[in-house]
Amino acid sequence: MHLEDHLGDILSKARAMTGVSTTVAAKAAGLTEAEWAALEQSGKPARAIHFSALAPLLGLDAAKLESIAKGWTPAETDLAQWRELRPFTSSAEGLTVNCYLVWDEVTRDAALFDTGVEAQPILDCLAENQLQLRHIFITHSHWDHVQALPKIREVWPKARVHSGSKTAPVDQRNKTAEIIHLGGLRVTHRETPGHAEDGVTYLVGNWQEDAPHVALVGDAIFAGSMGRGNTSWDLARQKVREQLLTLPADTVLCPGHGPLTTVAQEKAHNPFFS
Repeated sequence: MHLEDHLGDILSKARAMTGVSTTVAAKAAGLTEAEWAALEQSGKPARAIHFSALAPLLGLDAAKLESIAKGWTPAETDLAQWRELRPFTSSAEGLTVNCYLVWDEVTRDAALFDTGVEAQPILDCLAENQLQLRHIFITHSHWDHVQALPKIREVWPKARVHSGSKTAPVDQRNKTAEIIHLGGLRVTHRETPGHAEDGVTYLVGNWQEDAPHVALVGDAIFAGSMGRGNTSWDLARQKVREQLLTLPADTVLCPGHGPLTTVAQEKAHNPFFS
């Protein structure tokens, strides 16, 4: 799977974050303004970029940014350790979004993390594996992450909807230090606002064979990038640093867009975090 954000997307976000104009950014990069505009659009530079001058100007790590430009992608995550974890990808209006289904192998109790825009593949998986959907956890209330919620609730009306939103209609708003049991699995959460006011990351642990924790991060962080700071860029970065990059290095990060990654890979390669 390709990265959610190509080089141009990252640079565009970094300019929005720092308020640097295209004129200033292009000059630092050693490009014309026309070349810069084309770079933000396509992600492909017309010629060599002066990363050492550009990256600090945009609040990015130069070496990591250059690594993205050279084609870095995270190592593919082998989900064999998490046999009861299923990612789903759906698309609408030019967006491709991920959601995730988790269940306990013994009790067959299941939880859905976000819904994406298409309900049927999720409903089919629940039926094929003879699962009982007990919980629906929402990482944030942007439309692409909750579009399929009404259709799923038509089939599973008793599934409890959990969210960090103070205004959205949910069955249960997340509580500090709350632990939700899903058979032998444990679900906890960390607040990760910035991209969205109600941004939440959910952690699933206690897998069999001592597999690392899984973090369902929504749009807080992507492989090699991060979500746009719609509420606050500073808050978004702070929460990722404090709540996500402090997790154990082997924690699997399951983002709302793009490929799975790990804490270790993002600390080593994400240019937004030095």
